[in-house]
Amino acid sequence: MRTSDLLRAAAANTVRSKLRTTLTALALVVGAFTLTLTTALGAGVTDYVTRQVDSLGAQDVLVITAAPPTAAAGGDPVAYDPETSTPAAASANPLGGGSAALTDARLEQLEGIDGLAVVEPVTTAALDYVGVGAARYLVSIDPTSSIGRADLLAGAQLERDAAELQLVLPVGYVQALGLGDPAAAVGTVVDLGLTDVLGQPREVRARLVGLTNPSLLGGGAGANAALADELATVQAAGVDAPARYAAATARFDPDDAGALAAVKEEVAGLGMTAQTVEDQLGLLTTVISGITGVLSAFAVVALVAAAFGIVNTLLMSVQERTREIGLMKALGMSNGRVFGLFSLEAGFIGLLGGVVGVLAAVAVGTALSAALSAGPLADLGGLDVLLFRPGTAVAIVVLIMGVALLAGTLPARRAARQTPISALRYE
Repeated sequence: MRTSDLLRAAAANTVRSKLRTTLTALALVVGAFTLTLTTALGAGVTDYVTRQVDSLGAQDVLVITAAPPTAAAGGDPVAYDPETSTPAAASANPLGGGSAALTDARLEQLEGIDGLAVVEPVTTAALDYVGVGAARYLVSIDPTSSIGRADLLAGAQLERDAAELQLVLPVGYVQALGLGDPAAAVGTVVDLGLTDVLGQPREVRARLVGLTNPSLLGGGAGANAALADELATVQAAGVDAPARYAAATARFDPDDAGALAAVKEEVAGLGMTAQTVEDQLGLLTTVISGITGVLSAFAVVALVAAAFGIVNTLLMSVQERTREIGLMKALGMSNGRVFGLFSLEAGFIGLLGGVVGVLAAVAVGTALSAALSAGPLADLGGLDVLLFRPGTAVAIVVLIMGVALLAGTLPARRAARQTPISALRYE
């Protein structure tokens, strides 16, 4: 029997008992459906996060902060060392910048690390509001906004070295502040209210140069270096206090992973932490991976159940067709051809279940993704919750077929071992 004849015979035998084949394939459909949706979910969120990171344009920047005064291993308190311990400041203190701050001495230590370049402190200020006229709304400044690129909806990027005080705001502030549409809002001069260290209300005026899309990475405002410095100066109110910085930024070679690891280790040895943008997003990607992993586990359970169903279906088929097998062998069909025939039948069941499951997942997922994008996730422009890739779909179908072929090995082997005489005598 030629290979083409074997394929035709396997296809015909697969649909010989339509109900049994359909019920067996349904478990594969469930597995393929679930696996397709989970991989699409992971691909969609990962693609969105990747594009958000790329838009920041800060892949060669490390954000360095002082390690917070946490307890040591076992819960024991950490002893104070005047040489290494950083000041612990209340987060409300604008000069402290958080639970632990960097000092000029720490910045000098960072400058001495091989692999780090352009070490610069990040100045911060605690804002009370952003306003235009009588309209005032709470706002916070992203302390690292001056080193990256914003995901702009309208306007232009912040000019890092510009003397002009420049600000970018999330697009949601446009309507709240009564600025019309995003394009018209660009160029507006806004008031930034803050309270200085003496408790007096102060205002700084800045020009709105851009409006950003909503993002998973946060919705804070962005200030260029000139505005950040001005806000910090105004908030200090001329008080002669030691310089304290919430963080520092440094450039590194993003193509040298080994050097980056060594730099992080050396920074940690100095009592500080260094993170890239990808590091800061690690928790988000870990959560997404965990969710997709759990959902994929359900798909694996369905595939295991389907494998047993295929074994049962083909064993019944072998038993029902014992005399047919004996006749084929008596006419000269080899054991290998018989084994191949039943294995191909299992493969066809896998192909049927895989294709139907993938197509159903794409249909349902596309509709669901469109509904989410137009509804609850409408503010996250460019987010495809479920991203279906042709290569992934083909890989899932091949995987399902592989599971089916593996499950069909036992029944095919049993059919191949039948002897013509005993098979023809079978009643």
